[in-house]
Amino acid sequence: MPDTDTLARLSAAVNASFDRQVAFLADIVRFPSLRGAEAPLQDWLSRAFRDRGYAVDRFTLADVPLDAHPKASPMVDVDPAGSVQVVAAHRPAAPSGRSLILQGHIDVVPEGPTEMWTHPPYAAVIRDGWMYGRGAHDMKAGVACMVFAMDAIRAAGFAPAADVYLQTVTEEESTGNGALATLLRGYRADAALIPEPTGHAITRSHTGTLWFRLKVRGAPVHVAVAQDGSNAIMSAMHLVNALYAHTRALNAAAKADRWYGGITDPIKFNPGIIRGGDWASSTPAWCEVDCRIGLLPGTEVADAMAGVERAVREATAGDAFLANNPPELVWHGFQADGYVLEPGSEAEAVLASAHAQVHGGAMPERRSTAVNDTRFYGLYFGIPALCYGPKGEGAHAFDERTSIEDLRRCTLTIAAFIADWCGLTPRAA
Repeated sequence: MPDTDTLARLSAAVNASFDRQVAFLADIVRFPSLRGAEAPLQDWLSRAFRDRGYAVDRFTLADVPLDAHPKASPMVDVDPAGSVQVVAAHRPAAPSGRSLILQGHIDVVPEGPTEMWTHPPYAAVIRDGWMYGRGAHDMKAGVACMVFAMDAIRAAGFAPAADVYLQTVTEEESTGNGALATLLRGYRADAALIPEPTGHAITRSHTGTLWFRLKVRGAPVHVAVAQDGSNAIMSAMHLVNALYAHTRALNAAAKADRWYGGITDPIKFNPGIIRGGDWASSTPAWCEVDCRIGLLPGTEVADAMAGVERAVREATAGDAFLANNPPELVWHGFQADGYVLEPGSEAEAVLASAHAQVHGGAMPERRSTAVNDTRFYGLYFGIPALCYGPKGEGAHAFDERTSIEDLRRCTLTIAAFIADWCGLTPRAA
């Protein structure tokens, strides 16, 4: 761990630049970096990294062989050529420590009706120690932490003794292909840290995720003779109810799971988007429902997909209209494995030590029922992957917000982790 003097110098550097860090976070929150519209923020970050002296690699998902990798997820609704990734590299002339990837996603989910927010969702309003805004919590605060942790090391008179790659990626909220793209681009390290907003807890495990679209057709008639036609929206709801029953069965089985047995209903199913019908006085001829369902670590994605297909098939067979007009099931996003960070890795021990230095106690752990990007590093490329970051509230909700003071503590913790994991050398004048 860093000695007392080094930690004090890092702390002073974090504090000295903290107003700039908060302004940096506000700047990136003001970009509405929704899926397919992330390039302006990535270009801004590219310039910010170049201004810091990093070697910057800007590339798109079309520039790497995603289609050839078995863990790439389908991108039905977005153009890979417009999805920009950025890697900023610190490479010492004579590396002597352990290398590190610091990675954060900058894509955000839609904000919903803006009139339902207390503050405009991209205004980055600060009130009572919190910054409000879509993406402030999930996870632009973590991006600010990793950038300014490296800034603090430099300001304190040091440089990491090993390669460090600062990566800002897209698609975390929909496929994870941005993280995979950096690996396919060739970036490797001895460990990876993803500062998702965990409230300063290490993520011990995360569930996997599947996205799919149910496409249902109907026989439209005037509502006056509704009994003579069919209602595609109600047919879709029949399938949704069958998938809820399927999820209940999965959660009953999950009670025996090593990691999730103590968590109530860890498998989450959500019909998240519905579209359908053409006229209020016509029975709807079509309905599409975009859905998300989870899977436990260790469950094969193909098996989870087969379970969904079986549930839909059985529900279809039990409905007179659907049996003769079967729905279409389209896999259109996440096909993500769950992941467990097995206890005992050296990287986790170093992070726990840094946490204890800054927070004065043991690092807590959490089990997530949502997915994050650590699976790519830990499962497929043998890189210990840590998910640990600042405190906030309201991911994917109205009035999403991040704690300003926790931003400061997390930045110092990450700086202390980098110092111990990578080692430090005096910074050249």
